[in-house]
Amino acid sequence: MSAQANRVRIIGGVWRSRQISVLSHEGLRPSSDRVRETLFNWLGQDLRGLKVLDVFAGSGSLGFEAASRGAKEVVLLEKDKKIAAQLQSQYQGLSSFPCVGIVQIIQSDGIVYMSQAQAASFHLIFVDPPFGQPELLKRAAQDAVRVCDDQFGGGIYIECPITQDFSELELLMPNWTCSRQMQTAQTKAALFRHTSG
Repeated sequence: MSAQANRVRIIGGVWRSRQISVLSHEGLRPSSDRVRETLFNWLGQDLRGLKVLDVFAGSGSLGFEAASRGAKEVVLLEKDKKIAAQLQSQYQGLSSFPCVGIVQIIQSDGIVYMSQAQAASFHLIFVDPPFGQPELLKRAAQDAVRVCDDQFGGGIYIECPITQDFSELELLMPNWTCSRQMQTAQTKAALFRHTSG
């Protein structure tokens, strides 16, 4: 198994066209260019002022893309020690072209981190857990509701297998609704935003 079998391209911002290496690891599945491009079209190209949490960082493609587009702070969480070290290595390579905000890579379980985080401490949260773990997805979606304050244009982004029913997640996320969604051959993605009530 090659340690760096895959590469992912950052598609916008100060790191546009830079590539990051992704470890070959079971369950590690970077978000495709198409999915990321759609997400950042939904969010807008400029994320200045936003605090972003990438709960299951994996390849780092979502978190690094947010940092590249000017997010004030990006926290990438990764439970696996080797993958966290790879993320740190990739960030060191990217940081030769400094971004605007602060990037932190933390080796931590995303669920544990969110359970200990202050309420409303992030504006945008990426929830893209390993596929095939629906209970982990549900728990992360519920926890993200407490930690997310989307008043500045963020929200909760969820990427999951195409078989996932977003209406089921909405039941677990009171006062949040699926405002945008897309799907590819194997993936569903949605942006949830807070509603009054």
